[in-house]
Amino acid sequence: QVQLVESGGGLVQPGGSLRLSCAASGLTLDYVAIGWFRQVPGKERARVSCISSSDGSIVYADSVKGRFTIARDNAKNTVYLQMNSLKPEDTAVYYCARQPRCGATIIFGSWGQGTQVTVSS
Repeated sequence: QVQLVESGGGLVQPGGSLRLSCAASGLTLDYVAIGWFRQVPGKERARVSCISSSDGSIVYADSVKGRFTIARDNAKNTVYLQMNSLKPEDTAVYYCARQPRCGATIIFGSWGQGTQVTVSS
């Protein structure tokens, strides 16, 4: 059974950093595109970053460019989202998901439980 599990969230002050992890079981991550998404109550889930499988290309939402970094560790079958210079508006539940490619808007499978990130002083 394919499963992605998010972890690494928490409470951090503005300007701080967190590293989120997306650990996979039942599949090899280097063969799929992985997107990181976030959602706040009352708003639609939005993608913040994606790393492709084919050429390792990466995309970021404008709101996180220069602050977030996505990376893949094939040996650990994990995709990370390093988040620096965090702002209160980054507060959300963060999810990872498989995508057919980073240019797609759909995901494969269902959403996991996510990991809560709260940026507050």
